[in-house]
Amino acid sequence: MLILLPPSESKQTRARGAALRPETLSSPGLTAARDQVATALAQVSERPDAPGVLGVSPNLTEEIARNTRLWTAPTLPARDLYSGVLYDALDLPSLDPGAARRATSRLRVVSALYGVARMTDRLAPYRLSMGVNLPGVGPLAGFWKPLLDPVLTAAAGRGLVVDCRSSTYAAAWVPAPSSEVAARWVHVRVPGATHMAKHTRGLVARALCEQPSDPRRPQALVDLLADRFEVALHEPTRDGAPWILDALPRHP
Repeated sequence: MLILLPPSESKQTRARGAALRPETLSSPGLTAARDQVATALAQVSERPDAPGVLGVSPNLTEEIARNTRLWTAPTLPARDLYSGVLYDALDLPSLDPGAARRATSRLRVVSALYGVARMTDRLAPYRLSMGVNLPGVGPLAGFWKPLLDPVLTAAAGRGLVVDCRSSTYAAAWVPAPSSEVAARWVHVRVPGATHMAKHTRGLVARALCEQPSDPRRPQALVDLLADRFEVALHEPTRDGAPWILDALPRHP
């Protein structure tokens, strides 16, 4: 099973730690692309119009400045770097050892800077959205899409792809229409406000990491999640579209 997550806008930082070593990250075939994006991001972040280009508040001066220190800043494992509503609900530190191992195997974060990362990858804090048109690179979703396709198709293997990404990050990779992976692609949809959607997707990702079973059919997700969530599964509406899993937490 492959569980796709968006990053968080907020990132944790550390005062000390090892600097970024791109050659040690997973998916080493993305190293050159990561370097291209990082170089362009650092250059843009030194410009006076950086907030407008990056689509962030001018008040976020320190977060923008971090983009100029990507090669020297202390890194954190992805499991510690990303924070916010979804990651609070996922609550990786509280998983038991078996679930923690499955989280390392199953979870991937789709990132505007790193392309895709595993929970154990040590990453430098940054501020960059997949919706940015980055000078020197172009629209980031379009830049990453052909590069992520072989990586995530291989990571999916013969299992399900459970997609917890927002639409901005979902644009960076979709399985090829009529492919075997597309037939096992399930998007988690949560009715209601954005905050609730993030929280619920974090809970769904956690519940699936706690499951030892590794289902191969979308229909199996209903049984796996039914004790914790009100779920409904909808078949794809067209070729290349995902299955849709509506989920809402059950209240005690």
